[in-house]
Amino acid sequence: MYRFLVVIEKVNKNYSAYSPDLPGCVATGATREEAEKNIYEAIEMHIQGMLEDNLSIPESKSFAEYIAVAEKSIVGQIA
Repeated sequence: MYRFLVVIEKVNKNYSAYSPDLPGCVATGATREEAEKNIYEAIEMHIQGMLEDNLSIPESKSFAEYIAVAEKSIVGQIA
């Protein structure tokens, strides 16, 4: 089983998804759920193509984390 970080972003009127560990593997959807489904299918297809081309599957090295910043600490820095 392979595991890859997926980033989903709201872009204008739809959603865009990609995996930092699989350059060029992207998907879109009208909803977040649709984008998730589409990126899952895109990753499956991407991996299958790599296997057919005898390419090694990259190890996932990406991670994500939310960072909390207190509003008080940035108020004076906004021009």
